[in-house]
Amino acid sequence: MNNSHQEIWNNCLKVIKDNVPSISFRTWFEPIIPLKIENNILTIQVPSPFFYEYLEEQYIEILRKTLRKELGQDAKLEYNIVMENNIFSNKPYTIKLPAKNRSDLRNLPVSVPLETEETPIKNPFVIPGIKKLHIDSRLNTDYSFNNFIEGECNRLARSAGYAVGNKPGKTAFNPLLIYGESGLGKTHLAQAIGIHSKEKFPELTVLYVNANKFQTQFVESIRNNNKNDFLHFYQMIDVLILDDVQEFAGKEKTQNTFFHIFNHLHQSGKQLILTSDKPPVELQGIEQRLLSRFKWGLNADLQSPDYETRMAILQKKAYNDGIELPEEVLEYIATHITNNVRELEGALISLLAQSTLNKKEITLELARQMIDKLIKNTRREISIDYIQKIVCDYFNIPIDLVQSTTRKREIVQARQVAMFFSKSLTKSSLATIGSRIGGKDHATVLHSCKTVNNLIDTDKHFRLQIDEIEKKLKV
Repeated sequence: MNNSHQEIWNNCLKVIKDNVPSISFRTWFEPIIPLKIENNILTIQVPSPFFYEYLEEQYIEILRKTLRKELGQDAKLEYNIVMENNIFSNKPYTIKLPAKNRSDLRNLPVSVPLETEETPIKNPFVIPGIKKLHIDSRLNTDYSFNNFIEGECNRLARSAGYAVGNKPGKTAFNPLLIYGESGLGKTHLAQAIGIHSKEKFPELTVLYVNANKFQTQFVESIRNNNKNDFLHFYQMIDVLILDDVQEFAGKEKTQNTFFHIFNHLHQSGKQLILTSDKPPVELQGIEQRLLSRFKWGLNADLQSPDYETRMAILQKKAYNDGIELPEEVLEYIATHITNNVRELEGALISLLAQSTLNKKEITLELARQMIDKLIKNTRREISIDYIQKIVCDYFNIPIDLVQSTTRKREIVQARQVAMFFSKSLTKSSLATIGSRIGGKDHATVLHSCKTVNNLIDTDKHFRLQIDEIEKKLKV
């Protein structure tokens, strides 16, 4: 290996920077100092044990993948942890405990093997006669009811979820569809129901799966000619939790398969729990027969937390982390971070990191500096609907024409531009973008993006138009 440790780390940072939010990159990666590389072991210096623990909890996967790319499959990472401005020079202590058990850390440098493979989802397709007992529920134990703060914003959904957990499949709330914007706790609440059900009824088979994972498994089952095994596996589940059901938009075969699974489970008295970013009435690209079934039980929404709930969330988070914070600091965060729970908890973690890095006491002034910077650097999330509005306003075209089937050149071009920006500025799938812009499929979206990119390269006037629209979108 001829490359220096600094060069290898810089190459890793280039990849990491493209895959984590900018504020997280500045907080958790810029302070890291590469020290040396020996025998495919890269040693990095981190400012504190807290810093090390957070890196291993949140970012070990991307560190593992980037280092493997640079050093090969036998890459290892070693941490040197700074304690009171001194680096321990003892022989590195190799942790061979589970990731969350760090009782033997002892403030020593830590060598963390990176060759451990990701734990795969139990594969139902290659295990004939699979027994229910061996199915991994894929539930995160941190997402319990005890850690879910109740408030006016979520009381109905939480109460219904608790009732379902007590009697899965035996209440009127089947299916239970929990909907709301990103970061409000849909996944947490859905998994809390699964955890509660499993605790009360250990014999039940509970499974949490994201809609994208379900889609991937379905495609694999078709490719491997074992679709029946796929159906059989999901029809065995007693409590099925399907997250982000809106991702099924435009995927007709997947919807058809889930329709049959839904019917079988519902008729068998099994419990279905679904989450979505919108209520069924606003979901586009989903078949009507599925939407009607989503309405059979209860649709419960999660709203942005009010001030009292935000305070309770912060107090609970600080208590769980064993940290005492001044009340005025909690009040400042709760007053200025109002959108969702994820941002609220992220702000608290960033504040703790800043305090640790700079060895400063957590004060109102430190909180004010950090929160103001966080708010300034947080970009407003851009939606497909907002992009369509800006594009249509720019070209002076009514939105209903873009949504229509007309093939007029100016309408087609506006539609293509809207698809182009939706792909580059949102996290929506191609199928979702197509269904929201004129009811098109993912192939049309790909073709539109390619057409716009070609015009940008060859038509100076068109390129200027794209630049102007982009400025309006990012205002």
